[in-house]
Amino acid sequence: MSNQPKTNSGYMVRDRAWHPRAYAPAYKTSVTRAPSKALLSFPSSLGENTGPVFGHDIIGPLDNDLILNYAKPGEMALGPRIIVKGRVIDEHGKGVPGSLLEFWQANAGGRYRHRNEKYLAPLDPNFGGYGRTITDETGAYEFRTVQPGPYPWPNGMIDWRPAHIHFSVFGQAFAQRLITQMYFEGDPMIWQCPIVSTIDQKEAIETLVAALDMSQTVPMDARVYVFDIVLRGRRQTFFENRWEGA
Repeated sequence: MSNQPKTNSGYMVRDRAWHPRAYAPAYKTSVTRAPSKALLSFPSSLGENTGPVFGHDIIGPLDNDLILNYAKPGEMALGPRIIVKGRVIDEHGKGVPGSLLEFWQANAGGRYRHRNEKYLAPLDPNFGGYGRTITDETGAYEFRTVQPGPYPWPNGMIDWRPAHIHFSVFGQAFAQRLITQMYFEGDPMIWQCPIVSTIDQKEAIETLVAALDMSQTVPMDARVYVFDIVLRGRRQTFFENRWEGA
């Protein structure tokens, strides 16, 4: 048994220094969730390298519109309207088509639609807070929603989460599975969040911050935030003893 990464997989080895620390006492629940033993690296299986595959026929017509997908007929979700768009790419900058993106968030007041929610902000009866979409042939995606609000959480007496949207991404294989969060440009609370602080490199945190692009604003409707997502890339394929194309 070895804890050294395998080199025969079809995907690049993860750079764990780029990802959050598993153990970070300021983020209290990480103390019990963090692994207590050294991590072990296993060779990836065929299924991890080749599946799953998603088709556009699994997506409903309003799945990528959180303003309407939970609303009653003739009604809409309340809050500042935004469009989130970007590309899902690999480590080499190549688009990853057919990626399934699922996203969920609090409403404009910072409250989730969850039975155990303790924050007293009001629920929006026309906002469910979740949706999904699949990237096109270039890896591009887009969805419409309302900008979520910040909210307090029981980590410390005065801890609040900055406004954010959760993402779950399935690329072209389980090896490209990613769960992450997107924050909003200019929010000072990002740098005060204990969860964000588990990431040691400022440059890595900045990749989680969506840029406001006013040039793409839909007049009298919605601002646009751009958020690109990077998944693990495939290694170069060798052709006999030569680099492909050599």
